[in-house]
Amino acid sequence: MSDWSCALTLNEQRRVVEGAAADLADAIRRGADLRVGTQFRHNEHIDTTSGCDELVEEVAEFAVTYLVEDRWTSGVMTLRQPVELPKGFGPRPSMSYFLYNEDGTQAIARLHMDGGATEGLPGASTVDEPPGMSKYHALDGWDGETNSPSHNFIYDFETFRYHVCDRWEEVLSHDASGQVQSGSFEALRAAFVAGRAVKIGVSGLCDELSDNGEVLAHELFVEIGSGYLYTERSLFIAGSHPIVRVRPATPMIYKSRGWDAGWLVVHTDGTVVYRRCDPYSLRFDDRTFRCATRWFVA
Repeated sequence: MSDWSCALTLNEQRRVVEGAAADLADAIRRGADLRVGTQFRHNEHIDTTSGCDELVEEVAEFAVTYLVEDRWTSGVMTLRQPVELPKGFGPRPSMSYFLYNEDGTQAIARLHMDGGATEGLPGASTVDEPPGMSKYHALDGWDGETNSPSHNFIYDFETFRYHVCDRWEEVLSHDASGQVQSGSFEALRAAFVAGRAVKIGVSGLCDELSDNGEVLAHELFVEIGSGYLYTERSLFIAGSHPIVRVRPATPMIYKSRGWDAGWLVVHTDGTVVYRRCDPYSLRFDDRTFRCATRWFVA
């Protein structure tokens, strides 16, 4: 039997037709993985000059998920290069950080990786809507002449299906100083040495991206790629898969200086080191935080 189930389905008008946003939030809170399935017509979404109206099914992985204010779910694609269907890749190598919210609103931030010259400054920018694409609705655009343009939009997919894999077991929760709140370090240790996968939910990691002094409670979930168990000092250190930090909001959106990307090294004593890539310059720096963290195994 599959571990995957559909927690929420929206129709083309982004109205709920099956499940509930609360069901999706409950699964994400438990550490569930997220994939979103959509449907579109080739000549409505890919090539509006084509006579091919074939229905295309897409299911995409959102490897980073967010729970904002313990109720709002968003997900970010973290490993995607632009795809030009049906041929292959898009014209410029870049990371395509698509962001989907539980209400069907969407966004895209690009991190160009081809070394192209960019001279613009961060700020509001125009978005050119593709001609003939009546189901695409641009909401706003940012940083269009920089290395990391982004915009927020809605595409009226025929359906939105939020699939979750609710396979994770929470084994340890600690506060920002490493004090255990529930579970135990021994349970994490036993699962790790048995070869089980590990996932983390880190609280407050995006606080510094907030503007106007408004900080919304949030938790970022991501799987780890490698772990290191110090057997005498009872310390576990984990290196995460790539993440994208986004300013917490409901819904979450991209905006100038409101997002960045990188990797985490997370300790069970509450220390979190973030190797941050500046989207505009591609320069890296390391930042250290203290964060409450939950640890899941599968």
